[in-house]
Amino acid sequence: MQQPQNSNPSVYLPTVPRRSNGVSLSEEDGVRDAVDALEVFELIRHINDPEHPLTLEQLDVAKAEFITVDDARSTLDVRYKPTIPHCSMATLIGLCIRVKLIRSLPPRFKTTVRIEPGTHMQEESVSKQLNDKERVCAALENANLLEMVNRCLHKTDVV
Repeated sequence: MQQPQNSNPSVYLPTVPRRSNGVSLSEEDGVRDAVDALEVFELIRHINDPEHPLTLEQLDVAKAEFITVDDARSTLDVRYKPTIPHCSMATLIGLCIRVKLIRSLPPRFKTTVRIEPGTHMQEESVSKQLNDKERVCAALENANLLEMVNRCLHKTDVV
């Protein structure tokens, strides 16, 4: 196994997302609301990092404030922040986020997944790849890459 590029990442404590009315997402079982940023964050926060036994939330890669949802227009913009500016796993992390959202959200959403501006040396090219449907489909046809994505998404349906 290859040595991680960032062998000593900063680890952040998970939070319990709450809507402005003070109700946590887990307290709303059975209520069908419009999709919002906290709901999307809840879907991606438990994705496992490909290099570390930590989640994207624990590494501060995914944050609720990096997500913008326009439910009326069925658009979703998800940004993420790699742990280091030259992270070679940035594309894989973005692909994991995209696949999780494809599998979890209604197909009506037009989703953009991109790197938070100013946080990665190749943010433009990685973000372009992640939003090219043909490239994403081709990547998911690669059995080894799909296995890595599935490993990162394993047990992410935490309640």
